[in-house]
Amino acid sequence: MITLLIGENSFEIERAIDEITNDFAGNVERIDGSDLQLPQLPDILMGISLFATARTVIIRDLSSNKLIWPIFGNWITQLSPDIHLVLIEPKPDKRVSTFKSLKEHASIKEFKPWNEYDIAKSEKWAASEAKKQGVELNTKCIQLLVQRVGVDQWQLFHAIEKLTLVDTISIDGIKDIIEANPIENVFSLFESALRGDIDELKKILQSLEKSEDIYRLSALLFSQVFQLAVVASATKLDNASKDFGIHPYVVSKLTPIAKRIGKVGVSKIVAIFAQADDDIKLSRAEPWLLIERALIKVSKI
Repeated sequence: MITLLIGENSFEIERAIDEITNDFAGNVERIDGSDLQLPQLPDILMGISLFATARTVIIRDLSSNKLIWPIFGNWITQLSPDIHLVLIEPKPDKRVSTFKSLKEHASIKEFKPWNEYDIAKSEKWAASEAKKQGVELNTKCIQLLVQRVGVDQWQLFHAIEKLTLVDTISIDGIKDIIEANPIENVFSLFESALRGDIDELKKILQSLEKSEDIYRLSALLFSQVFQLAVVASATKLDNASKDFGIHPYVVSKLTPIAKRIGKVGVSKIVAIFAQADDDIKLSRAEPWLLIERALIKVSKI
């Protein structure tokens, strides 16, 4: 039996491996495929231990082995029926003959990484995981948790683990215990500019400058400006969340801001950040200074 786990969602892959190994009573053999030598293949794929009638063999990153991977398809049919071979390949080349052979003989499961458009999926998963860990979270707490942590399942898992140490969980408690991710921090930065709070803006910016990459931060800011423009230009017949993949929670936060500033004000903000983007690309000044200057201009609208 062959199971092929592909994809870059390492959390889901580890969970899948746990399911396989937990159901197996014997010892599990784990092999680094990049170091595998050709003479080892017969023992791995056909050998049976004197002390066990079945084996589970997990091989990671075999596709990085330039000597074995191209010919591995020829060995697949020789696999002993008493061996469960589990191959883990984050980014296998699906064009090669080995992968085509695996498609014929293996059970393939793909685990794609989550992105910013998977917030609803993340919230659903976080609610389920919290129950597994014995943590009681209402809908608002789940939304805040994902908002602060992001969609990375490893980080969400560890954040929920932190919450298991708290007797009573509240919105304020989550804010105190769970550190905000860069997206949330950047939104706070943008929001302070939109409120005209220059002191808070500079305080947040100074904090972010110690830990954030300016190009990542500017990309997140530009993304939020785009989302604000979408919300501002949407009509009653439009669905900003569905049409542009903006999470309903983000739409709910941006809508009152867009109404307060108006379309003319939003157009000015877009122009300010378009200029900042050009200035950064052309290295007209230090990037942090350009972003600060753009935010201060926004605060005066």
